[in-house]
Amino acid sequence: MSGVFGIVSRNDCASSLLYGTDYHSHMGTEYGGMAVLGDRFHRSIHDIRKSQFKSKFYEDFKEMHGSAGIGVISDRDAQPLIICSKFGTFAIVATGIVENTNELAKGILDSGETFSEMSGGQINSVELIAKLITQGNTIIDGIKGVYDRIEGSASILLLTDTGIFAARDRFGRTPLVIGEKEGDYAVATEDCSFLNLGFHIVRYVGPGEIVSISREGLKTLSPGGARNQICSFLWIYTGYPASSYEGISVEVVRERSGRFLAKNDNVEADLVAGVPDSGVGHAIGYAMESGLPYRRPLVKYTPGYGRSYTPPSQEIRDLVATMKLIPVRDVIKGNRIVLCEDSIVRGTQLKNFTVVKLWESGAKEIHVRPACPPLMFHCKFALSTRSIDELAARRAIDAIEGKHVEDVTEYLDDTSEKYRAMVDWIAREINVTTLKYQKMEDMITAIGLPRENLCLHCWMGEGAACCT
Repeated sequence: MSGVFGIVSRNDCASSLLYGTDYHSHMGTEYGGMAVLGDRFHRSIHDIRKSQFKSKFYEDFKEMHGSAGIGVISDRDAQPLIICSKFGTFAIVATGIVENTNELAKGILDSGETFSEMSGGQINSVELIAKLITQGNTIIDGIKGVYDRIEGSASILLLTDTGIFAARDRFGRTPLVIGEKEGDYAVATEDCSFLNLGFHIVRYVGPGEIVSISREGLKTLSPGGARNQICSFLWIYTGYPASSYEGISVEVVRERSGRFLAKNDNVEADLVAGVPDSGVGHAIGYAMESGLPYRRPLVKYTPGYGRSYTPPSQEIRDLVATMKLIPVRDVIKGNRIVLCEDSIVRGTQLKNFTVVKLWESGAKEIHVRPACPPLMFHCKFALSTRSIDELAARRAIDAIEGKHVEDVTEYLDDTSEKYRAMVDWIAREINVTTLKYQKMEDMITAIGLPRENLCLHCWMGEGAACCT
């Protein structure tokens, strides 16, 4: 999942844009970019796979003067893009994923148009979105046309000479929030980007809603729809602990999640730990509920190492997983450890790096407690799990059945024998003493929204409320 930030200011916006965008660095690891509109459009894009956002843009932003700008931390496509169109020149950023990019691109190419932004030899989905917008009679009509035609999701910021158009994904799977400070307005994926910049939350943009932000203020241009199914993984893993979505705190949800893990557990242990950073909140909740001490057998070396889950290359994922966590042997040796993790996706990093470090440092027992159910389906709405075959649960099922299985309905029931066999297989595969996943209903309760307002596709597939 990418993260976006935009600002309209009465003064020069470059500094706030730099830091506001930087507060989204946990959302992607491929590209960072900013565009500012002053006397003209000023744009900068950098590859951030091996460096931090600020280090790449610190010199650039000093030359980017203007009163309005947009920025992005992207998990796939190089952006922002500057587009010359019948609506005038505009800059655009987007978060989400367009599943039917090739199909839509073919229609555009067949009409005689061209694509110029070929990220990694592929169509840049942000350019595709821009071209779809320009097929509308107005910008608003064009954005609505995007939502009518794409499969997947897209939240969009579009910068023009009148301000910023902000449009949230049609079903609200990716968030947008509006902030205000002394007449300046900002829009962001993560509201934690507002706190140190002095912005206060005005409101969260609704699903499919389109708003304009200008020096005159905030205006709703299209109210959008009532169907809201935000990504559950934002609270469990993707979101930053200081952020809130739909007014619900990420850190508080993770603490509640950990409490549920403890309530459903009876394991005897000496300490509770979280895999840094996203497992920490869950572990704190587990410790509060169980009474076991929270300790840090693994610490994250923060400088230079981001998330090991988001990079697209397995080689880079493995390198980050190897280097970023350092074991504290005096905390580990001889102890029975409850290890809270946000999730088990592929399981390879947990097995090959995290668990190995604990065993090699003298752990007596390792009891892994993921904060969500087993991931069963690839994500259709953000660039996270892109293949069913890479998921630990699917590898377990295929091994148990002795063949590739398409219908996994029997394995979705956490009271069934097949579910228990799957979990036991994963526990052996990752080499831990015990493994116990969060229950679906407990995860939903921890988040605090009705089931029908959450996207649960990664766990339930097409049968989930979000996909029916």
